[in-house]
Amino acid sequence: MDLKVKQYDSHEYDVIVVGAGHAGCEAALAAARMGQKTLLLTINLDMVAFMPCNPSVGGPAKGIVVREVDALGGQMGKNIDATYIQMRMLNTSKGPAVRALRAQADKNDYHLTMKDAIENEPMLTLRQGLVNELIVEDGVCQGVITATGARYLAKSVVLTAGTSSRGKIIIGELTYSSGPNNSLPSIKLSENLETLGFKLRRFKTGTPPRVDGNTIDYDKTQEQPGDQTPNHFSYETPDTAYLKDQLSCWMTYTNETTHQIIRDNLDRAPMFSGIIEGVGPRYCPSIEDKVVRFADKPRHQLFLEPEGRKTEEYYVGDFSTSMPEEIQLKMLHSVEGLEHAELMRPGYAIEYDIIEPWQLTHSLETKVVKNLFTAGQMNGTSGYEEAAGQGIIAGINAALRADDQPAFTLGRNEAYIGVMIDDLVTKGTNEPYRLLTSRAEYRLILRHDNADLRLTEKGHQLGLISEDRYQKFLVKKQAVEAETKRLTEIRIKPTPKVQDFMVAHHSAPLKDGILASDLIKRPGISYDEIAELVGDESLEADRYVKEQVEIQLKYAGYIDKEKNKVAHLKRLEAKKIPDRIDYSAINGLATEARQKLTKIQPETIAQASRISGVNPADIAILSVYIEQGRIAKIS
Repeated sequence: MDLKVKQYDSHEYDVIVVGAGHAGCEAALAAARMGQKTLLLTINLDMVAFMPCNPSVGGPAKGIVVREVDALGGQMGKNIDATYIQMRMLNTSKGPAVRALRAQADKNDYHLTMKDAIENEPMLTLRQGLVNELIVEDGVCQGVITATGARYLAKSVVLTAGTSSRGKIIIGELTYSSGPNNSLPSIKLSENLETLGFKLRRFKTGTPPRVDGNTIDYDKTQEQPGDQTPNHFSYETPDTAYLKDQLSCWMTYTNETTHQIIRDNLDRAPMFSGIIEGVGPRYCPSIEDKVVRFADKPRHQLFLEPEGRKTEEYYVGDFSTSMPEEIQLKMLHSVEGLEHAELMRPGYAIEYDIIEPWQLTHSLETKVVKNLFTAGQMNGTSGYEEAAGQGIIAGINAALRADDQPAFTLGRNEAYIGVMIDDLVTKGTNEPYRLLTSRAEYRLILRHDNADLRLTEKGHQLGLISEDRYQKFLVKKQAVEAETKRLTEIRIKPTPKVQDFMVAHHSAPLKDGILASDLIKRPGISYDEIAELVGDESLEADRYVKEQVEIQLKYAGYIDKEKNKVAHLKRLEAKKIPDRIDYSAINGLATEARQKLTKIQPETIAQASRISGVNPADIAILSVYIEQGRIAKIS
């Protein structure tokens, strides 16, 4: 039964952040570093920046987001650089647009290092507390009330409740109310949001079993070591700090026996028995879902990943399941290398509430309640990196709102973070949203290597990038510009040495002199080789400067094409749509367009054009109405 709790006297802050997962940590640190007195409330202090699923950071698109967070002055990149046990650059054989860094984290060390950063941030207070209710007056959020009755007031509030929102864990026939990793669930906050008028829906995610590394037969698996060449997520981490003593991951596969065990027990699989009602992630399906959907596949790849240096617990990647525990054990023992593996934790599915993200603006402020921002999995995304990217934007805007400053947003042409937020608020999502390189139409200019050139200036203007770091950034930027210009002035003549070089690189011999900036565009020819060819010792820049020069010159034509598309996008983004238009009063709009525009209330013509069901004819009609000022407002 509910107990009547006496409410304490109020405590006042500028910004309150609810939830200390990856979104909440970034939001709280950003707000505090921008000079706002900030309170970070979390259900459990032992779950700060916890990794209930894969103990890793990065990967395709996701790794770029981590670098963008760092370039804006966030913490995730620094934190993983301080706590990784393996680092690998992915897609190195492909073009720069899809290269991405991925690190295996020491799970406990990652949590403790982030908690330490939060505890030592001067303007930030970390406190354990379960938030049950928002304080909302006249449609404006003014604070929160915890389960103990404590009232905390603030000028703006950020919700990052994650999978704790009415969380329910499912293992076979067993279901119980819980947050991730058997933490407390947040029940009353979801109920309060519904009372305030928010549309919620139910999503599901899952995690695989963990096994004792001492019981793995590694001789039957394939080793996956880390890279020896230094790479980092944070632009502030020096190459000298790169870890050489890395832990390996290991790869194995399911087989027909595994698949038959799953097929024989589908009646006990919550996904198929009807126990699970929430929508699961398309790009991270459970192993039982894979076996059913891809019945023609004889095997599925699995990764055995260490959870830290001081534990023998191993994460069985790509083996997410909610099967009963005894079935999970049979499945594991059928896999090569895991025949004698001892189960340390069973896999589980978790259902949770999300806020339909079309109820947000691009600043991540809600349209239902003013001064309230949301970020992370409660906006319908999956992944720590997507959460961190939203978290820093929500924290920045909560801080700006506390000072009555204009909102800060990122466009689709500026960052993967901008792509993600625009997708969410413009299209919503019917399943846990995952960032993919294919979602970014300008991915050649949104690369892993140039996040600092794209966003450091913005981070500095916000007060999140120190003056010392900013000056170092300017030195690099100027070096890239100077070296790029210099290569456009060096002419290479068709000497015998040069012609031999061309033959060795399977490239057409020179008929006349050629600029170094043009020669580098030929396949297989790098900056370093041109430096050696021309014998110019001064053509030896810092490796990160060289990387930028080479990419910018080699892909100049493609980059210019994307920049032209961006210019067109900016013209459309400049065409603002007045607030609260009554689309039913605009003659000629298709019915679907009218319904979608009314629901989403886009901020610009560009955003309206990206809404599914709104066609070019609708955009033309809407543009004419706005230009002529024939606008009716919703009363």
